[in-house]
Amino acid sequence: MRNYVIADNRDITRAGLISYIKEIDTDFSLTEVNSYIGLLDELRMNPNSVVITDYSLFDFSSLAHMLNIKSGAKKSNWLLFSEEPGEHFLRQLLLTDDSISVVLKNSSKKNIMDALFAVKEGDVYWCDYAESVMRSDIENGRSIINLTASEKNILHEIALGKTTKEIAVEKNLSFHTVNTHRRNIYSKLGVNSVNEATRYALQAGLIDLMEYYI
Repeated sequence: MRNYVIADNRDITRAGLISYIKEIDTDFSLTEVNSYIGLLDELRMNPNSVVITDYSLFDFSSLAHMLNIKSGAKKSNWLLFSEEPGEHFLRQLLLTDDSISVVLKNSSKKNIMDALFAVKEGDVYWCDYAESVMRSDIENGRSIINLTASEKNILHEIALGKTTKEIAVEKNLSFHTVNTHRRNIYSKLGVNSVNEATRYALQAGLIDLMEYYI
């Protein structure tokens, strides 16, 4: 018997999801949780659960917090059921964990049902919006590919917030060498700040959100 966990603090959303689940599954249990503590407790008891959540309408403290909870329940299947999330947020979410399914609350009933059926079966479902977001960064991807292996390594450290001096000490390189790599990276990517360089590193998968927030 499949166990569903609805982690969404909007009453109408929970009622609608329950109605749809009843159409695709006749033998299931269901729990509604209103805090991440309740979600953790439920996942401890039922680690194979299907978790349906709206990140913005739940008490996750950050995206990394949500992903930490999911990583602790590796057998669970997750569906992000949300209003249209920002492209940057969604890209970072799916670059970090591409096993999370995504469907929008304004999607058609058929698409929502398809998403629910997919997670019930252990598959991954991305709505058209999620697919388009993950295809939209082709230009940035080409820029990252132009970096050498050493430059990618240095960019990874820059994105973690390390200074040129710290990188030089840790990598046993001269300050001048690291500074030259930094200038070359900025030039190739067409960026002028650490924040912009970090965004490229996240988008290219050179650093994931778990590292970034720790």
